[in-house]
Amino acid sequence: MRLRNLVLILAALTVAVALAACSSDQSSGDGQKDQAVKKASEAQKQRPQENKGKQKPPKKMTKEAKSKQVAPKKGTLQKPGRVRNALEPPKKKDLKLTVPEMKEIEDDTIPTGTGTDEVLFRDYAGVHLKATGFPWQKTANVYIAGHRIGFPGTDSNLAFYDLEDLKKGDKVYLEDADGRKYTYQVFRKLIVEPTNLSVLRPIKGKNIVSLQTCTLPDYTKRVIYRAVLKDVKS
Repeated sequence: MRLRNLVLILAALTVAVALAACSSDQSSGDGQKDQAVKKASEAQKQRPQENKGKQKPPKKMTKEAKSKQVAPKKGTLQKPGRVRNALEPPKKKDLKLTVPEMKEIEDDTIPTGTGTDEVLFRDYAGVHLKATGFPWQKTANVYIAGHRIGFPGTDSNLAFYDLEDLKKGDKVYLEDADGRKYTYQVFRKLIVEPTNLSVLRPIKGKNIVSLQTCTLPDYTKRVIYRAVLKDVKS
């Protein structure tokens, strides 16, 4: 009888130990799963922040830039006889622009068009505004506008992003279709409202180039750097 009771007690203890072991293993497994879920959740929270730092530039800015008209439609036509050329005009009117202090502007083709020509502003680093001056004229305001942000995969991408890195005395180079190189020197910075069209006019007795883009971060105004002609080389 005692032997039978002893056997029953030993069997009960064995079952209890087995149940305890199963419970312990299960709770340990659940804990590991909870930890894994927690880590995955934290990783997901961290990823957007990591990716955010790698974006260049934010898409939101590109959309905002796209929705804004970059420049006035065109300049003011001068009366016949008022435009005098210092050099023989080339047959083609396209220009090339180089600004050593701007990372994206080196030997970039600058076509002539209106400020509403979205295709030109998308495909080129900048556009010379129709009815503003040319570098071969005696008195001229060669007005060139470009996107601050632009469109990825095109020459407009970040083209004029660092325009405001320019300082007084920095050089701006234009080249015409005949290979003549015009050297300009920065002398003034302007910030104006989009409705201010006086900035398109020439300055009496001067040949200048104006480089214009929109202000950051809201694109509400225009920033313009003016440079005066210092030298011409064939």
